[in-house]
Order: sequence, then structure tokens, then C-alpha cells
Amino acid sequence: MKRFIGFIKKEFYHIFRDKRTLFILFGMPIVQILLFGFAITNEINNVDIAILDKSKDATTQEIINKISSSKYFSLKQMIENETEIETIFKKGRVKAVLVFEKDFSKKLTKENNATVQIITDATDPNTANNITNFVSSILQNYQQEINKDLKIPYQIIPETRMVYNQELKSVFMFVPGVMTIILMLVSAMMTSISITKEKELGTMEILLVSPLKPFQVIIGKVIPYIFLSIINAAIIILLSIFIFKMPVQGSLFLLGAESILFIINALSLGILISTISETQQTAMMLSLMGLLLPVILLSGFIFPISSMPKILQVISNVIPATWYIIILKGIMLKGIGLAVIWKETLILFGMTIFFIVLSIKKYKIRLE
Repeated sequence: MKRFIGFIKKEFYHIFRDKRTLFILFGMPIVQILLFGFAITNEINNVDIAILDKSKDATTQEIINKISSSKYFSLKQMIENETEIETIFKKGRVKAVLVFEKDFSKKLTKENNATVQIITDATDPNTANNITNFVSSILQNYQQEINKDLKIPYQIIPETRMVYNQELKSVFMFVPGVMTIILMLVSAMMTSISITKEKELGTMEILLVSPLKPFQVIIGKVIPYIFLSIINAAIIILLSIFIFKMPVQGSLFLLGAESILFIINALSLGILISTISETQQTAMMLSLMGLLLPVILLSGFIFPISSMPKILQVISNVIPATWYIIILKGIMLKGIGLAVIWKETLILFGMTIFFIVLSIKKYKIRLE
């Protein structure tokens, strides 16, 4: 019995000495519960909106103040005409535009009703629905306040219009997200496991001392996966178009080029993971836990980034999938070109270069 107890103590000592095991046992659950607790929410917070006030009277100003002072919305800008609506939606600056009709106050007092048009970006159907419901609720509360002492109540009528996804098909939201997850996991996980396998077998050391330079070794390892991932991306796009009827309003060539950039980015992440992993099991765990959860929870795929705490919003900016999803939705649903998504493309390109340089540097250290 003493030997058995001693054996158990030895196992405890072994676990407590292994920092990686401790991180998996205690660190991962803490990180996951915090991510799920803060990121998973159907509520909206600080959603950027724009307002077109054709009336510009005291009543519309009161309503605007009431909406912008709520925790749900943040007034991004006032626009002067309807031609600006499509432009700001394509730039991705706002998620909704409220349009107050001309002579709003006069119509409310003389005809007892006036109209507010709620135009939402429905590339994310859930968020669009929530925005409409929250705005309608605020309008209803304001209506109740002004009708307290009136015999004939005033009625503010919200008119809703969804752009880019009028039927509110959820597939328009899930296809870009699922495509991002598949490309990220397949590219990053397969690359990291492939290179880590060489390290486990001891063949990586042989490659590093061969006449090939470290960057040639890395490029040689990832070129097959670039080719296979491109085929994967093409299959996903074709299935999206012909099976799920996902529109591609923009350039297919630009969509392909952006997808290749993201694939190379994911592959460079896989290389980086392989530099810090000693076993295939570790590489797989890091690929799944370190990439899958952030992509699902923090990239804006399912849950709006604007509703997350500030710290998670900052973290979401360093996740490549965040920028790729914006690019995908912009090209496929909004038909925008490189002139609009140049910033997201540049960020993705910069991240890719950073990961590649860091990975090559780490392999040089191993060679020395």
C-alpha cells in the first residue's frame, strides 16, 4: 500500500513540475470560461449607427439623444443625404442607419403619426434583428412618454429595411465564418503537425544541417499545403455558390487572392506553432485550442465584436480571422473592391510577414 501511495505522490510531483500540464489543467478552463462568459451574448452594446435627419426639429433631436445616450448604440456620424448610406455600409463603419422623414414633428402633431426608417446591414442577420428590436423598443418608450397626457396618442412608426441580406438567411453569416475556420484549422494544424512530426522522428535536425537554408526548408514544407488549401477554398466557394446560393457580388479574382493571402497567413501560424511544440499532440492541442476558440468567439463570426468588453475587442484585432471575415463578407455580399478593403488586406499581409519572419528566426536559433 505504501508503494502505491508513493507512486501516486510521484505522479502528483511529475504533474506539478510540468508547467505545460498545469496550464492545460488550470489555465485552459479559466481562459475558456472567461471567453464564453464575456463573448457569448445575444445582446448588443455600443453598436455604431448613423442618422439621416431630414426634419432637424426638436422632436427628432430628443429621439436621437435618447438613442445615442443608451448603452446599446453609439452615434458614429450624421449624414446629409441618402446617397451616403450605401457608402458607409460598404466601408463597414456602421451597422444601421436611422432615417427621420421630413417634417417629422409636424406630422406627429397634425397627423398623429410619423415614420422612422431603420436600415440595417444584414450580413449578420442576428445583429440586424437585434438592432431593429432595440431601436423599436426605444421609440416605443419615447412614444409612451409623450402620450401620457394626450387623448389622441401620437404614433411613431418604425419601417425596417435590411440590406445585403433581405431574407435574413443565416447561411450568409455562416458560410464566411465556416470557410475561415476550415482554412485556418486545416492549414495551421496540418502544417504544425507535419513539421513537428519531422522533429519527433529526428529528421528535422537532418534537414536543418543540410545545404538547404532554413527558409527553404520551411517553404518546401508548406508549398504542398498551400496548393491543397487553395483547392479546399475553391471547393468551399463553389459549394457556397451552387448549393447554398451564396451570392458573390464582388470580384472572384479578388476573393481568390484574399483567400490565398489568408491561407499563407494560417500556414505561417502553423509553422510558428511547430517551433514551440515538441510533439504532434502538443501541436494539435495548440492548433485546436489556440486557434479554434478565438476564431469562433472573438472574430465576429457569430458574436458581434462591439458587444464584447474592450479587452476582448483589442484581442480580436490581433486575430487574422477577424480581418478575413470582414473581407469575405465585403466581397461576397457587398461587392466591394480593394479600394475599400485595402486596410484589412494590409493588416493581414503584415501579420503574415511577421509570422513568417518570426518562424524562420526561431529555426535559425535551432540551427545555431
